[in-house]
Amino acid sequence: MYTQAMDTMAREGGAKLEKVLSADEQQLQQRFDARIDAGDFIEAKDWMPDNYRKTLLRQISQHAHSEIVGMLPEGNWIGRAPTLKRKAILLAKVQDEGGHGLYLYAAAETLGTSRDQMIDALHSGKAKYSSIFNYPTLNWADIGTIGWLVDGAAIMNQVPICRCSYAPYARAMIRICREESFHQRQGFDSLLVMMRDGTDAQRAMVQDAVNRWWWPCLMMFGPPDDQSPNSAQGMRWGIKRVSNDTLRQKFVDATVEQAKVLGVTLPDPDLKWNEERGQHDFGVIDWSEFWRVVAGDGPNNRERLGMRVKAWDDGEWVREAALAHARKQQTKLEAA
Repeated sequence: MYTQAMDTMAREGGAKLEKVLSADEQQLQQRFDARIDAGDFIEAKDWMPDNYRKTLLRQISQHAHSEIVGMLPEGNWIGRAPTLKRKAILLAKVQDEGGHGLYLYAAAETLGTSRDQMIDALHSGKAKYSSIFNYPTLNWADIGTIGWLVDGAAIMNQVPICRCSYAPYARAMIRICREESFHQRQGFDSLLVMMRDGTDAQRAMVQDAVNRWWWPCLMMFGPPDDQSPNSAQGMRWGIKRVSNDTLRQKFVDATVEQAKVLGVTLPDPDLKWNEERGQHDFGVIDWSEFWRVVAGDGPNNRERLGMRVKAWDDGEWVREAALAHARKQQTKLEAA
């Protein structure tokens, strides 16, 4: 779902300068730049600059972590879904997100890291995941709102990554985006049922959830372009295809129309159509909250990470048993 890595890099230490290249490396750099300019895809076996590799590793691993941590707030509601249909849909969605994490970890491994290294970085707090998953899910309307708004923002962010210059990442994103489309639709449908067929209390529950999730969803696209110096390099390399502000604007314009169908009000008194621009104007985002949550001080930062670490520790015996079985099978094959 959810990519903020390049946008938070500068605030958390910044990128190191490129090393001085040898004559051979300069030629490789020129060929790489020419391929990027031509719109070619870069494969894992191809030469690439160190910072290109590091930026991809940071973004893809953060994306994978977001999918895995993103299972937690929804998984908590599987046993409390209001109907068998909603339970089955939510089970399928959480299963999809686990699969997305695996696709992305596999893509990151092609860049020279290991899954264990990435997991260790997440559990130690060194690696980040999307700030959106540090907010609580208080009731069933939150689950529908996550599907509609959070996954809707994720799709807006991720569809351009299907054209990412790094081919393993781009290929993984094609399937992920198809499944995210289902996630967004089921969230919208869940809210639509509550708004059209529900009680006044249920409709109020939906409006309250939208009020709480709207601004964090706008933050998902990362800081404004003029405060995101690393985005320019990411776009130069073809990792990022569309700027933060452009994606945020597209999301707002699309969501306003969907909100009208639902019958909910988006919580922004400054939200209005700008005839001259042909787009919606919207209010000022509280970026201090964004950076505070990214830094680890969100409503559920410690709870989410604690749950993830506990699940990993509790599953250690399963991983050990699977490895032991694999070694046993390999020994049998070698002896045959």
